Amino acid sequence: MQFPAELRYTKDHEWIKIEGNVATIGITDFAQSELGDIVYIDINTVGQSLAAEAVFGTVEAVKTVSDLFLPVAGTILEINPALGNQPELVNTDPYGAGWMVKVTVANVADVDALLTSEAYSKLVH
Repeated sequence: MQFPAELRYTKDHEWIKIEGNVATIGITDFAQSELGDIVYIDINTVGQSLAAEAVFGTVEAVKTVSDLFLPVAGTILEINPALGNQPELVNTDPYGAGWMVKVTVANVADVDALLTSEAYSKLVH
């Protein structure tokens, strides 16, 4: 299982990648493996400003539905358009083509409080 070192992670199994004040967010390899085959992604929060740990959408797998939590406060800029027709990208490429949203981060320093790849790896093992 991979946990790329350049990303930060949450205890709720989301990852975040910062580029300037824009963050790309998705769920971790661990999360997708626990969920199983993902069949639908429901995110309808584009344009909304949300607090850290607020629910920004849901991911539906064959046997369960799980909330998606925003790692840091910010405004949802865009949803990955590919997930509408190919939600399985989250299973096959969770850190690449399976990203979920892009967010303008309210305070980039908040990312420093999130888990490193090493700390996240310890959490899930």
